Amino acid sequence: MQSPYLSLAPFPSSRYNGGMDTLILSGTQLKIDDVVAVAERRARVDLDPACLPKMNLSRTAVEQFVAEKKVVYGITTGFGRFKDKIISADEVRQLQVNLVRSHACGVGDDLPDEVVRAMMLVRANTLAIGHSGVRPLLVHLLINMLNHGIHPRIPSQGSLGASGDLVPLAHMALVLIGEGEVRHDDGWIDGRTALSAVGLTPVTLEAKEGLALLNGTTFMVGMGALAVRRAINLALTADVAAAMSLEALHGTDRAYDARVHAIRPHPRQIACAAFLRQNIAGSRLLRDRNSTNVQDPYTLRCVPQVHGAVRDAIAYAQWVIDIELNAVNDNPIIFVDEETGAADVISAGNFHGEPIALAMDYMALAVTDMGNMSERRVARLVDADVNGGVLPMFLTEHGGLESGFMIAQYTAAALASENKVLAHPASSDSITSSANVEDHVSMGATAARHAVQILHHTETIVAIELLSAAQGIDFRRRNGEKMGKGTAVAYDLIRQHVPFLQADTQLSSYIEAVRQLVADGVIKEAVERALGE
Repeated sequence: MQSPYLSLAPFPSSRYNGGMDTLILSGTQLKIDDVVAVAERRARVDLDPACLPKMNLSRTAVEQFVAEKKVVYGITTGFGRFKDKIISADEVRQLQVNLVRSHACGVGDDLPDEVVRAMMLVRANTLAIGHSGVRPLLVHLLINMLNHGIHPRIPSQGSLGASGDLVPLAHMALVLIGEGEVRHDDGWIDGRTALSAVGLTPVTLEAKEGLALLNGTTFMVGMGALAVRRAINLALTADVAAAMSLEALHGTDRAYDARVHAIRPHPRQIACAAFLRQNIAGSRLLRDRNSTNVQDPYTLRCVPQVHGAVRDAIAYAQWVIDIELNAVNDNPIIFVDEETGAADVISAGNFHGEPIALAMDYMALAVTDMGNMSERRVARLVDADVNGGVLPMFLTEHGGLESGFMIAQYTAAALASENKVLAHPASSDSITSSANVEDHVSMGATAARHAVQILHHTETIVAIELLSAAQGIDFRRRNGEKMGKGTAVAYDLIRQHVPFLQADTQLSSYIEAVRQLVADGVIKEAVERALGE
């Protein structure tokens, strides 16, 4: 049973111009893998000219509000608690600059370039929809910064997730006005110098434009999009790891029988069981079905039920992010009748990050549990007392003199336990701000950051499982027993990076090498190609 979610294809070329070289932003068609393409693979970006008329209409409406001295939040008034402070027409520019400067108070580690690029792309797409009242030149400047590799310095902490991601977006916006800092080699240069070096000119913000740059869910959505892609790669690779562990532990495939899952018809449980069956198809390392050992431990027997539920959580996050990538999420929102030109402006709450916060928390919790499963399989692989002596203690032939994979399991256990702390839902918290005017926040940025930390930890746990399973398989197939159709491919990939360990060695670099294969989807994609998926 195929779901439209958890089935991302790389580089969706229908939204690219000239093959896969340039992503055309329309405000309505941005997808998660578009974000990955621009953020991580540096695909070029351009703006669909069809966006310009609607953007110009909403910009004209803003200028009309200022000329008519209409009271509009953030255009002719202050912000937050100062919403009732009227700003004169000759101060509206200074108001926007002051907003950007005052809100740029982030702290913590700087965001990596790929997250910064994701933010810039998402904000450009949101503004291109045409309800934010900004001039097209702001969107063009964001796009040009992306294409020239100008990456603002953005601290990772400071967002409450309502009114959107104000603090990180303020650091992004600083560079657009020629301030702030931009990454340069191993250091930083000021924004104006960075723009000038590639022939770009800072903007002078007009009414509403600073607010439109700052007010939205851009950080949590940009980071969330990258996290969802990693989660998909991880979930399917964890299935492969579980299948390899089944082979190494001389398990049975009986629990993956299609009939079992058809009568509990959760679609992703069914899909997971099918994927497992395909991976181990043809394997000669599994237990004979006539064995008196009729069932395996839960971490082998219940993989479709647990990993299937994890897929559900990731698919939900994918669905939420796909919607939010093409949503208007700033405040106030401009509506213009394209026939009459009549304009309306509404102060509302689309900046509130609760949908993303809940989705990231849900996905983080699910990935945490997948890590728990993987760590328990590692523990079984290294413990001869538990695995019935199928494999040597700690996967070494020289126990006592050598420790083998003993401490690799410690590392997996440490990460699994740390995940349990990080999995506390950020969205369950709220705190008031702006003198109690903004009295409920989503903490969506925190949810996204924790989800990424959990993903990294669980990628490492699964990498340790893959290494342990490969080591175990080498002990079990001394006579060249055939592996499964998918697991054989994964095993070969691992052995290209890590040899069978004849003696104790430092494992950290091997673990990281395999973690990178997991995160980048290399194992997942190789197995899918072999299976004809």
